[in-house]
Amino acid sequence: MLYIVSTPIWNLEDITYRAVRILKEVDYIVCEDTRTSWVLLKAYDIKNNLLNFHAHSDDSKIKKILDLLKEWKNIALISDAWTPWISDPAYNLVRKAIEENIQVCPIPWASAVLSAIVWSWMHMHDFRFIWFLPVKKWRQTLLKELEKKDYTVVIYESVHRILKTLEDLEKTFWKDHKIVVARELTKKFEEFKRDTIEECRIYFWKQNLKWEFVIVF
Repeated sequence: MLYIVSTPIWNLEDITYRAVRILKEVDYIVCEDTRTSWVLLKAYDIKNNLLNFHAHSDDSKIKKILDLLKEWKNIALISDAWTPWISDPAYNLVRKAIEENIQVCPIPWASAVLSAIVWSWMHMHDFRFIWFLPVKKWRQTLLKELEKKDYTVVIYESVHRILKTLEDLEKTFWKDHKIVVARELTKKFEEFKRDTIEECRIYFWKQNLKWEFVIVF
């Protein structure tokens, strides 16, 4: 069995009893960075065999993990934060496991997307999660498509591109268009800024920017 285990965004308390139990009971834990994962595992006294799997892992590492699963070993897959497969290199591993008819079980919990939408007060019945906007290719095409949207959109953005993205959104929509920008979710200085695109851009231009952002519009 391959368990896809969601881990906290930042606050170590945001993990389920079930997730902790699974991490203690499996034969191996596959993690993106053993140094990062060790902080969480130590906090919950989880002592287990760790296997490293990251963006630069080759097919031989995938084969090794699949071979263990075929030997009826139970493996938990975790990322540095949030849910594996959504925003990390786990996609190929999970896809291969499914193709090999290996049972996959998701263990859900923390979600930056849902946290931001809930606080935004925007419609949740129909929303689109884009992850990160393209840096160059297709960026303007996608923004033009979103200009005609009649649903809520959620995107992630890095600290290095947040101001550029807010500028592009301001050019695409009218400057008084309301958005929500969230940062440092679940951390001590968690912040949600609900305002016009123009005011959000001006506000964050004056800030000491850190960490990743979630934008809802």
